[in-house]
Amino acid sequence: MKRTLTHVDCFAGPGGICTGLTAAGFKTLVAIEYVKTCCETYSANHPEVHVIHSDIRNVGIEDIKNHVPDSGVDLVTSGMPCETFSTAGNTSRSFYDDRQFLFREGIRIAKLVKAKMILFENVPGITSKRTQKNSGAFIIDVLKSELVEAGYENYIEIILDASNFGVPQKRNRYFILASRIPDLKLEPPIPETKGVVTVEDAFKGLPNVIPNTDTVPTEYNGEESNYSLRLKNDKFWRRSEACVDYLTLQTPMKHRDATLKRFSMLEQGEGLKDLFCKFSSEKIAEFQAARILPKKMFIKRNVRLKLKEPSSTVTSHCLDEFVHPLYDRALTVRECARLQSFPDSYIFHGPFLVPHITKDVQDKYEQIGDAVPPLLAYAWGMAINKILNRI
Repeated sequence: MKRTLTHVDCFAGPGGICTGLTAAGFKTLVAIEYVKTCCETYSANHPEVHVIHSDIRNVGIEDIKNHVPDSGVDLVTSGMPCETFSTAGNTSRSFYDDRQFLFREGIRIAKLVKAKMILFENVPGITSKRTQKNSGAFIIDVLKSELVEAGYENYIEIILDASNFGVPQKRNRYFILASRIPDLKLEPPIPETKGVVTVEDAFKGLPNVIPNTDTVPTEYNGEESNYSLRLKNDKFWRRSEACVDYLTLQTPMKHRDATLKRFSMLEQGEGLKDLFCKFSSEKIAEFQAARILPKKMFIKRNVRLKLKEPSSTVTSHCLDEFVHPLYDRALTVRECARLQSFPDSYIFHGPFLVPHITKDVQDKYEQIGDAVPPLLAYAWGMAINKILNRI
């Protein structure tokens, strides 16, 4: 009989990795997260996990030891914040501060809990970020060097696209899987061969909502796809507690009339940038005076999704970045959760919208956008389960 593999979740967010690993047969023992609303979401969906609400740099063995076996755990995951590595945010990427070295905390926790393996996750931009401006040293090389120093010299690295693992989203992420067992053969997950899941597949069963109304539907419309059935299948996700069996978070958003007019001018695949290109300067000025168009053009803003394709990457700004493929409105929280592959019974705590400058609070959209897609985590869980059961 296969034993249950154990897991400690660093930079845990709202629980995307834990959700996928649980489906793959792991037992998460401890989660460490700085953002309060993420901790509330995590605990609500994974009440069996000891969640530590703290800056990970302040977490020591005394905070963990009563919740992990003396013999150690199988896996530590570490998806440290990606702001300084992301090429999508050039302003953030220009910063050189202690955030880019937070990978050290994942290694430190792995040593404390005697983890057999560590899985790092981040944006591909981490591979080109230097330790200092104009320096010849790269962050990723420091990370690998310190992995070796910590005894995790056996590692592989790979970039995976979530759309190859059943997630209806084109999302490239960089991974390092490292082990302190020298001769253990490490292998990444194998992509699914069933074809990509589209936005249409993802939104099956979700009724439309009308902006600026108070009507929040709690019943599905009866349509299904293989993907929607998978997200409703709590047996697959091994979820038995804190679950709901009705539609949640399909909540209408507030939009100005001018914003609704802007959305109505978008074809599938077009965004705010395209509207600035479609019209003459005189027409643009007219639209700006009416507040239909903003004074500044944002490259990735108000993109109407293509129904027959996966979405582009879901980020913490997904409320502003996406427009529904069929309706003139932004996406609901549940629709964003569907694009990230969270099960439908997953609930998100915190407000619907807060300023992004708030450090200890993330709204529901931010939590979803920053998470690791559970189905991608599931793929890693199945691969690591296979590796460790060779021992």
